[in-house]
Amino acid sequence: MPGESKTVSLVLGSGAARGLAHIGVIEWLDEHGYEISSIAGASMGALVGGIYASGELEAYKRWVLALERADVLRYLDLSFSSEGLFKGARLMDALREIAGERNIEDLPISFTAVATDLERQKEVWLSEGSLFEAIRASIAIPTVFTPHTYHGKRLLDGGLLNPVPIAPTFKDMTDMTIAVNLNGFREGSERIAFGKKSNPPVEGISRYRAAVLEFLDSIQGNHTERSTELGFLDLLNSSFETMQNAISSIKLATYAPDVLIEIPRDSCKAYEFDRAAEMIELGYSLAETAVSGHRD
Repeated sequence: MPGESKTVSLVLGSGAARGLAHIGVIEWLDEHGYEISSIAGASMGALVGGIYASGELEAYKRWVLALERADVLRYLDLSFSSEGLFKGARLMDALREIAGERNIEDLPISFTAVATDLERQKEVWLSEGSLFEAIRASIAIPTVFTPHTYHGKRLLDGGLLNPVPIAPTFKDMTDMTIAVNLNGFREGSERIAFGKKSNPPVEGISRYRAAVLEFLDSIQGNHTERSTELGFLDLLNSSFETMQNAISSIKLATYAPDVLIEIPRDSCKAYEFDRAAEMIELGYSLAETAVSGHRD
């Protein structure tokens, strides 16, 4: 896109591991001369968007590309609480090591993380204060991560009320708004084939990690293809995503962006963070199709 530059308000939606596609979207925009001036994100969108706004997306990309399925266990600190399976502190510590402690108001790009106020049952926009406190609040998936207390509020995942948070960008003075919806329609009736990795052997893994791996397998439900039963996390995730799909449809019909990039909801499961390379490639490809089509 020689000689042409457009400023962009980028809206990054929620969708767990599918949010790794956000990396590919951002890379395509950067490579083709689009200047991302503002980011609003919910859940995984807040995480990737915040890391990008801090200038450390390349370091984060290297980190996620190196993750194997068993490695993910190191960042799951059991909470032993009825409020959620994991505390999330270990994950946030890893992100701080990558990007350093930052305040949102000091970032070179305008950034808003969207969370949900549990007690007031309303959407909360976090656009100042600690970047990683805001991200932790926005990724607090109910029953998976414990709620996060910040600024006196008990906060949960932003995707509960606004999976594709376009409204925080309304006051932006940019050329266009591009939104990434991680709950896009399935491609036909079949799952997109990317060559899913097989489970790693447990040899060489500590007894603790092997036990946790077995626990996660049991609650996710490693069934054969003929089984129609859902494991605990599969059922929880499917219920959460059904709600998000409905809310996303309403939000996008009400606040239509200039360009909508749709990541199919069956492109990967919520916890398949070991498929980073495939999701990044998918995000890059779909960004090219959507944005180029709009430009033409």
